[in-house]
Amino acid sequence: MSKKNKLQRFAENETFANMFQMGYNQLLEGFNNRGNWNKKFFKNNNEIVLELGCGKGEYTVGMAGMFKDKNFVGIDIKGARIWQGLRNANNKKLNNVAFIRSRINLLEYLFGPEEVSEIWITFPDPRARYSDKNRRLTSPKFIERYYKILKRGGTINLKTDNILFFEYTLDVIRENGHELLEYTYDVYGSKNDKVLQDIQTYYEKIWLKNGTKIKYLRFKLANK
Repeated sequence: MSKKNKLQRFAENETFANMFQMGYNQLLEGFNNRGNWNKKFFKNNNEIVLELGCGKGEYTVGMAGMFKDKNFVGIDIKGARIWQGLRNANNKKLNNVAFIRSRINLLEYLFGPEEVSEIWITFPDPRARYSDKNRRLTSPKFIERYYKILKRGGTINLKTDNILFFEYTLDVIRENGHELLEYTYDVYGSKNDKVLQDIQTYYEKIWLKNGTKIKYLRFKLANK
């Protein structure tokens, strides 16, 4: 994508009422929606579902269309990607969707304690190098961040093409006493599930075309 097109998308992002982007210093000063998403933005008491590294927002928008009784927030650092999700949500007239342009390691500045009911991690960078293991979104380091915003009993979902990352996550769950609720090495060879099978991300379509099996798991955090 050309620099001109990126700048056009960044400018259009600013026109959407459901787009939030703040600098690090602004977050440190306090984000008004933190702890008040339902009261100040969604204007209801519905559960909040968060998609991390949402990219073009396929899951954020797709699930929002399926579950009108829940609120969905997608977060990604790439504003040009979020632009597509914003446009799709707007075209579908979904009022239960918001997007945040921010780094995921700042979650605790974006959401209050127990404000999120469910987390989705869809096709994240697997950070294959061992030296990058703490940057994996299912690493113990990141899971500690999820404790700060996820309700007790809330669930975390992972959908990925990468078998090494998938099995790494299974190990993290077992070694740290989290509760593995379900898992499959082949989403499309399993029972019919509209959320897992009908919503496909940009990268998922590429992997499927190449014959790669898509993996999925869901778990609850161990009580502290």
